[in-house]
Amino acid sequence: METVAYKVLTADQMAELEREGRFSGAPIDLHDGYVHLSTAAQLTETVDKHFAGQSGLWIAAVDLAAHGDTIRWEESRGGALFPHLYGPMLLETAIAYGPMERDPDGTVRLPVAG
Repeated sequence: METVAYKVLTADQMAELEREGRFSGAPIDLHDGYVHLSTAAQLTETVDKHFAGQSGLWIAAVDLAAHGDTIRWEESRGGALFPHLYGPMLLETAIAYGPMERDPDGTVRLPVAG
């Protein structure tokens, strides 16, 4: 399994993560009972499907090992396994984050630690 997953955040959610040091989830996360994450291969489709037309988005790279047993790989879209975080996302486990950008081919660019 992957060791890093990605969370798409609005600017307000990113500010909350930085201010509080933790993020309990977007409304859909709170409804479903876990924080939705995506692998690098799933990220562009996640943004295109669930965040279409939104601006000011951020991408946070999350160290899955740092979350231990609170990460579960579960079947979701099209039968693919997605990482789900059963607990808050902690700022200390965000190994990189930045404003969402796309490559010329439309792929969401992964954040790079500075």
